[in-house]
Amino acid sequence: MSIGYFPKTLVNSHSLYPTSLLTSPSSIPPLHSPSLNNFISPGRKNLVLRSKYTDCITEQQSDTASMDLKEEFKKEIKNALYPHIEPYSTGMLKVSDIHSIYWEQSGNPDGHPVVFLHGGPGGGTSPTNRKFFDPEFYRIILFDQRGAGKSTPHACLVENTTWDLIQDIEKLREHLKIPEWQLFGGSWGSTLSLAYSQAHPDKVTGIVLRGIFLLRKKELDWFYEGGAAAIYPDAWEEFRDLIPENERECFITAYHKRLNSENLETQYEAARAWTMWEMKTAHLIPNEDTIKRGENDEFSLAFARIENHYFINKGFFPSDSYLLDNIERIRHINTVIVQGRYDCCCPMMSAWDLHKAWPEAELKIVADAGHSANEPGTAAELVSANEKLKSIIKNM
Repeated sequence: MSIGYFPKTLVNSHSLYPTSLLTSPSSIPPLHSPSLNNFISPGRKNLVLRSKYTDCITEQQSDTASMDLKEEFKKEIKNALYPHIEPYSTGMLKVSDIHSIYWEQSGNPDGHPVVFLHGGPGGGTSPTNRKFFDPEFYRIILFDQRGAGKSTPHACLVENTTWDLIQDIEKLREHLKIPEWQLFGGSWGSTLSLAYSQAHPDKVTGIVLRGIFLLRKKELDWFYEGGAAAIYPDAWEEFRDLIPENERECFITAYHKRLNSENLETQYEAARAWTMWEMKTAHLIPNEDTIKRGENDEFSLAFARIENHYFINKGFFPSDSYLLDNIERIRHINTVIVQGRYDCCCPMMSAWDLHKAWPEAELKIVADAGHSANEPGTAAELVSANEKLKSIIKNM
């Protein structure tokens, strides 16, 4: 099955093609056609053409065009994903004397297990994460990593390392009596997917990665020390200005001081600024719903504290290139890498470096996407990647 394949059930329930194409059946590309990944709807084409003549467009017209594009993106996202489903079981698993993690299962109880590894670290899961998987085929497992989401204690940094999380994944797999499973992770979730699979390659049937983050110094410097500021100078100023000029030699260190302050309001203020910086840069087209998450103190505190904790400790990896150095352990695992071309949070250099070290893994570059999994092209490629692995499993 081609990686460009879209499930027939999805095509029947939500048309993936512009209306003008549907009126002319002969013009519709086959499902496996590469052109499917590059189609431009009439609305988007008009917006692109108008953007070339911005001197002729009023501010009001520009705002209207932007709103039209956002509404179009929402429709395309809905088209790409599976319908909403509810979990059939949930629970809390005590993984240490301090930590308990929230977990849930949805989809087919007898299906092929897939575990969703969320980003951040500290981002937690959400109901929309279930929509990337065929619920008739997959047994879908989501869980909140230590200190994130519904896991307790909230935003706790004690006994919270990459190696603790890898042990938790194994404890959850054993608790749910799963011999082996597929991994699905984006951003920090891609980091954790690589680290877990390298530690337990015999427990992994396949991997889907998105927005590659190898947690190297050059990646952290790009996003937190001024690189991405070249693309988002307006959002960067808000992140930068919380820190006095005499502490700006290392923003990760300066924020670490505030996120671990004894004053809770100081923590909240730093957490909001840290989180808002990422929320404002996560999409190619800014997403208001995502940005609003940065205003939520409970979410921001866990997101910022845990991210910063991992980053200041270099992911708890023994070397900067640890994940690339250990690709040989997982080279045999069927893997698809999905990367937004204009990802400012986890720039494409990391996906490219991973691809060069691991050419056996298929790399899909989404031409019109940033970092978020919830952008139309990226969402479609993620569903498509799961369909590819599903086909491989069915044919084994």
